[in-house]
Amino acid sequence: MNEPDIVDAAAGLSSGSPIGMLRRQRDVFVRHTQGSHDVLVVPRDPAGVSLVERAAAALRVATIERDPALSAHYREQLRRAGADAATIAAAGQDAEVSAASPRLAAILRHVALVATAPGSATRARLDALQQLGLAPRDIVTLAQIVAFVSYQVRVAAGLRALAQEVRA
Repeated sequence: MNEPDIVDAAAGLSSGSPIGMLRRQRDVFVRHTQGSHDVLVVPRDPAGVSLVERAAAALRVATIERDPALSAHYREQLRRAGADAATIAAAGQDAEVSAASPRLAAILRHVALVATAPGSATRARLDALQQLGLAPRDIVTLAQIVAFVSYQVRVAAGLRALAQEVRA
């Protein structure tokens, strides 16, 4: 693992908390969730989707999903990847992107569409991404990031709810 468990952090869990200990009973679940994060967001070889683009895509999804903890995580990930303030601001807003490069703006628009209206990923939209230098593999990577961050949001929300129930 490259980082501490992101879902635990987003859910506000410590490994010694009742829900944290319960989660550790399914170590494979924890390990594979974190491993997916590492492969999709901070891979050793980002190939055709840069670390900045990956973190920006993840931040956009976390923002759309209105998860402050994961948004903060991906905002920091984006900063660590070397993004400037304008890029971080563009990725972290749930609105039209104008401050980003044309390629990043197109990526963020695509990610938002896939996250909110998956059927809108038409052939013409995919062709436009390819014209900006994204290979089919890169477009699939972006879709995987959308799906993964959406999954993280739901797991963290469930863990937060369980933790509240245990405290109540």
